Amino acid sequence: MALHLALVSLQVGDASASHQMLRAPSTISHKFVFRANKRYRSVSVAGTFNRWNKDRDPMTLQSDGVTWSKTATLPFGRVQYKFVLDGESWIQDPSAKDSQDDGGGNVNSALMVTPVDFTKAARVGDGVIAKSALFHETKLPWLNFDRGLLLISFRARPNDVESIKVRILGKSIPLNFKSTDGVFATYQARVAWNGKQPINYDFEIKDGSQWVYFGESGVLPQPGRKFVISPQTFAKFVTPSWVPGAVLYQIFPDRFANGNVGNDPKDVQPWSGTPTWFNRFGGDIAGVRQHANYLADLGATCIYFNPVFKSPSNHRYDASSYVQIDPEFGTNVEFARLGALLKAKGIRTVMDLALNHTAVDYPAFLDVLKNGAASKFKNWYFIKSYPVVVQANPPYDAWYGFSSMPKLNVMNPETTQRLLDVADYWKNLMPGLSGYRLDAANEVDMRFWRLFRNHVKAMDPEQWIVGEEWGDARPWLQGDQWDSSMNYEFRSTCLDFIAKRKGSPSAFMNRLMANYSMYPPQSARVMMNMLTSHDTARFLTECDGDVKRDAVAATIQFSWVGAPSIYYGEEIGMLGGKDPANRAPMAWNRVTQSNWLLNRYKKLTRIRTASKALQWGEPIPLSTDDQANTLSFARVDAKDLAITVVNVSDQPKTISIPLTHIPPATLEGRREFTDGISGRHLRVTGSRLSVTLQGMEAAILLPTNATVFHSAKAPSRVGLAPSMHLSSLTASRGIKELSL
Repeated sequence: MALHLALVSLQVGDASASHQMLRAPSTISHKFVFRANKRYRSVSVAGTFNRWNKDRDPMTLQSDGVTWSKTATLPFGRVQYKFVLDGESWIQDPSAKDSQDDGGGNVNSALMVTPVDFTKAARVGDGVIAKSALFHETKLPWLNFDRGLLLISFRARPNDVESIKVRILGKSIPLNFKSTDGVFATYQARVAWNGKQPINYDFEIKDGSQWVYFGESGVLPQPGRKFVISPQTFAKFVTPSWVPGAVLYQIFPDRFANGNVGNDPKDVQPWSGTPTWFNRFGGDIAGVRQHANYLADLGATCIYFNPVFKSPSNHRYDASSYVQIDPEFGTNVEFARLGALLKAKGIRTVMDLALNHTAVDYPAFLDVLKNGAASKFKNWYFIKSYPVVVQANPPYDAWYGFSSMPKLNVMNPETTQRLLDVADYWKNLMPGLSGYRLDAANEVDMRFWRLFRNHVKAMDPEQWIVGEEWGDARPWLQGDQWDSSMNYEFRSTCLDFIAKRKGSPSAFMNRLMANYSMYPPQSARVMMNMLTSHDTARFLTECDGDVKRDAVAATIQFSWVGAPSIYYGEEIGMLGGKDPANRAPMAWNRVTQSNWLLNRYKKLTRIRTASKALQWGEPIPLSTDDQANTLSFARVDAKDLAITVVNVSDQPKTISIPLTHIPPATLEGRREFTDGISGRHLRVTGSRLSVTLQGMEAAILLPTNATVFHSAKAPSRVGLAPSMHLSSLTASRGIKELSL
């Protein structure tokens, strides 16, 4: 069978050329055409532009009986896509000129979508401005208040304009280049604001002889209406203060450690066995408890547990109960006692909530199966027809069509309240519970997440809400839903450049900065930055087992913006391909004093935990040398800084690092740096710092007087509150009972 795909661009008129335009278009229409010599019942196109929904953009069969077409609205930028045949078979475009690994082991077709006024090359000073690229709006991340400063961002075409200034508070303040994603460039100005007086502002854009203005009315040849900020209505986005300093450790409950054979399932497998999608190895609460000292010694300050609830599966993402620990894992009391023990060691807990769907033996769904249309729980789900039976193509909405995971109607009032009660239950029961990771969060009604945030933050504003989204999480990070997301784009960036050795240092730095600039800095600082998760192949496997490459990626992970997350076993060099191979039992025999990678991770956690710059600092690119394959960047916070230097070539290289981009007040008096990894001392010469690195090596350079070099032990940890004793943790603890 031969498959052919043609992609035809339907260019929209350049409305931006007219000064009467209010807003430049941010999308363009593309016509997808698919031809095959076989007949299909259905063909659709799914991709990043429609959040991979295979049902949202069905293609239309043409009169020849084999050609399918669909005109879809695509956003400017890089778009990934696939075609879905008969609702099941996902295929790449065989004639696509570009493709991209999504970080989860899937390769998608890719295309770059640009506005029509990008036809000619951009050139500063030519008097031509790509007006379609000009953009700003009075909401995150374009307008943000963070740490006493109003952050005002503006978008333009890269290398297209001489200057962009914001006219505000009687001043004309230049915007500085921040990042580029290859299609657009982001520029930013910082304005001190007391948060009390109203502010009016607009932008002045100049290139050659052309001047344009951008305000409430869009692009105009002369000043128009200005944007207005009212202190009464301007919402400030605040995220938990503890996350920037956290080192996360992810535990898949069934695979970390089996500490109590008494609760093992009947078909428990030997710990050395091969993982499958369905087998179980007996990991439990007792196993985690027995290795609590290991976690503390590693330097973990927060454990992220994959679901621990009662469930028919080994992954437990299909809950039979949201308020009962799976008996194979332990009991509610045991889990609470574990939380208290971890808290006493300075280790917080984050729980995984899968609120998009339940198991079919969840009590509410069992009632629907039994009583059909008469069930008082029928509105808890999206029932299409009765009787309700669990079968292929079920008569109800289910996660990706899997009949074993019926989708919850989270906006049904009773369902909403019960799920909010679940958050209350665990917060009250679990000492050290500091947040929730939200599974399949991009598939849950946004209205629910707004209710969830208000409810959770009212209990404790320091609770962390991190959603699962593999792509652009900006719709959920507007200050009213999540605090952050799982940063799969960070993983993809490291995967391509370090594991796969694709691209250049400058392109890598641009991707890192573009990812950082996508989100408000208070979100970026609390992103979950991982190299591996339970849904991806292990990063060391992606590196073909090359421990040096893996260590370089980990060094960047621990020195970049966001909270580094270690997937269990990653620190000891465990291998594993895609699910289920990435979920093998923890290889405790690898935990030895001579394990080079484990010792490297311990150094990284200590460096990270001791450095304010690595926790709170903003990133500043310092150098990229595409020929030498080296790069460096700084993290700067107030008067603290750290410099990461990377050599991804196979040969030793001496990297000369310019320090002119670091604020003078931060650099003042600092003439000596020490590599936190190797211990080497380096002196500043003039305005540069030089370091020699071996092939595939990285360094984190800190001021020689940094805390990490003067402390014989890790920074102090907050212990268990004096009033909290393990003996007081009973099943009730004054908590109302929940039956679902």
